[in-house]
Amino acid sequence: MDRTEKVAQLSGLWVGLDSSGEGVAPHQHDFGREPLDWKATIAHGLGQLTRPFGTKPVDPSAGVQGLVATQREVVAANRFGIPALVHEECLTGLAAWTATVYPAPLSWGASFDAELVERMAARIGTTMRSLGIHQGLAPVLDVARDLRWGRVEETIGEDPFLVATIGSAYVRGLESAGIVSTLKHFVGYSSSRAGRNLAPVSIGPRELADVLLPPFEMALRAGARSVMNAYTDMDGVPSAADVPLLTGLLRDVYGFDGTVVADYFAVAFLQSLHGVASSPGHAAGLALDAGVDVELPTVHCYGQPLLDGLASGEIQDDVVERAAARVLRQKFELGLLDPNWEPVPAGEAVLDLDDPESRAVALALAERSVILLANDGVLPLLPGRRVAVVGPRADESSGFLGCYSFPIHVGSQHPETPMGLDVPTLLEALRGEMATSELTFAQGCPVLGGDDENIAAAAELAAVADVCVAVLGDLAGLFGRGTSGEGCDVQDLHLPGRQEELLEALLATGTPVVLVLLVGRPYDISAQIDRLASVVVGFFSGEEGAAAVAGVLTGRLNPSGRLPVSFPGSGSSQPATYLAANLGRRSAVSNIDPTPVFPFGHGLAYSSATWRDVALTTDAEWPTDGRCGIRVVLTNEQSRVTSEVVQVYLHDEVSEVVRPSAMLVAYARVDLEPGETKQVDLLIHADQVSYTGLAGVRIVEPGAVRLLVGRSSSDLVATLQVELVGDRREVGFERVMTPLVTIS
Repeated sequence: MDRTEKVAQLSGLWVGLDSSGEGVAPHQHDFGREPLDWKATIAHGLGQLTRPFGTKPVDPSAGVQGLVATQREVVAANRFGIPALVHEECLTGLAAWTATVYPAPLSWGASFDAELVERMAARIGTTMRSLGIHQGLAPVLDVARDLRWGRVEETIGEDPFLVATIGSAYVRGLESAGIVSTLKHFVGYSSSRAGRNLAPVSIGPRELADVLLPPFEMALRAGARSVMNAYTDMDGVPSAADVPLLTGLLRDVYGFDGTVVADYFAVAFLQSLHGVASSPGHAAGLALDAGVDVELPTVHCYGQPLLDGLASGEIQDDVVERAAARVLRQKFELGLLDPNWEPVPAGEAVLDLDDPESRAVALALAERSVILLANDGVLPLLPGRRVAVVGPRADESSGFLGCYSFPIHVGSQHPETPMGLDVPTLLEALRGEMATSELTFAQGCPVLGGDDENIAAAAELAAVADVCVAVLGDLAGLFGRGTSGEGCDVQDLHLPGRQEELLEALLATGTPVVLVLLVGRPYDISAQIDRLASVVVGFFSGEEGAAAVAGVLTGRLNPSGRLPVSFPGSGSSQPATYLAANLGRRSAVSNIDPTPVFPFGHGLAYSSATWRDVALTTDAEWPTDGRCGIRVVLTNEQSRVTSEVVQVYLHDEVSEVVRPSAMLVAYARVDLEPGETKQVDLLIHADQVSYTGLAGVRIVEPGAVRLLVGRSSSDLVATLQVELVGDRREVGFERVMTPLVTIS
């Protein structure tokens, strides 16, 4: 291959990119004002095709036909007959018209069910592969650090172990279907100042190593074949130009040999947003030198500016050689260079993108993720009662859809096109489940805005009811077009718009109020919590979310979700996380109390398991290179199925540096039939106790630690005192990161 042909393999091409209107991303027109000459662009080859199914509403059959025709053109145009690799978004399912919308990642975390998340990802991957798609831009492995950040809904939670285990399960599922999983966003994106999208990141090396990097480490070991850089700069260095990060750490330390793809427009942003490049060619050189192999979503810096830089000697050929080799090796692994390659696998095209099996998986995950936060006995709702259903999310199917679901991400830009999916509202689901009850409805106010008259009318409706179900929450959107989602950051954690006023008006009636939050982040309800009868939360539970939430409200389902993020206390003090050290918690040296209203891991049930025994199964002396065993015995003494999430937290009593007071090191979801007893055995390796010490290397050191076992980070059943004994050890990427868990 000559230089031009190698460069051609290093860019995507966004064929359906609009030249006008708001579009999907706010900067898409900054680098695409002049339409590209299709034939000239593909004459020497093409690296990737960007979102042929996920840019506009496309009928699946027409989409497959169009992709086949496009790929044949690409193959015919270049002298080696190399097709393009096709990528799509797939965070809440394949982001394509009529495709299943699964729960958002916060719901994955709320499920504490890695096996089910892996099953979901395998379904997504199977659908993608059948359509001729090769790469999926998921999962998001950013650990939530500031709840004001709009993309909290895309995170799995605030604990690195939970994010790592659930995210790795998604990787295994997607990769099992032959789809390249792309880890996002490497690294530090979620730690931006004040929770603002793309804002600078200033964190220490230990927070980076011990909180933000472990999910990526585990997911790489799970088989992820692609990594996407973060938009942000960390201590002044943009990730897309960070040689120590993308080459020194990712390649040399972690041994990653897949492809690094740019987040959309991130290479051009080195000039336009970060100001570290003087021209598109300069930006291309910086990104390639750092290790960004592919420019997405469409060719800009890696086109003629790159060729000009090579011709002038400003950019060296070896960085192009390196990137092209990685891209071509991945195409070879995917079978794109096989002599019998076909654009769409023969006989595999699945044109029903929302088949019954996919909906069943979406329903199972939604049911696992709905969380009962508080209940004074009003729930479950009794039949035959007068129920006032009030709120802006009660009769809106969008209340269950996250910002990366196709109907929100793309469909909202095409109001003339139907959603293409059956997504019931909560009001519809409740009417189906409560046929003998009298249900009345009032919106009260929209998510944003509203007036006094409609709030008063909703309160009047609630006043004559036996119980009021207040359905409040977020409208997912992009770049300010919603209250949650990419670019939808908030100044504080009060409910959006006038929803808190509506809630206060409902509480003032004296009617018991059940608060249902359909949200992308936790909100501050500390001022109302003592007056609410019950609180239920669903984190954008997907197309089957209404059935799951209604099932919990009526008692058809025994709730079993657990919080993957804490609910803030009074004043919405941010950033705050349960991973705080002692001085980050309530103390006498500050008048600010960051104690959450509901802690990480919290969740109630209508009938719970009885904890019969918690004990060590190994010596209290824990070798620094061995495992510590814990046994938990649970019994379901109730008359209905229940599900418990056993959680184990670590407290290191003395360490070289300040550490969190407690952090998750193991969990197990245990399903119990009535009368059933199960034993959970957890073997936790000492490597999981490791942290980054004073010298900047990860260590396991002897000393006293406590293992805190319970139902949540604050509802502890037992504290087990153990002593790490043996030599001080240094551990790295190959350390043991997960416990051995057996349920019998």
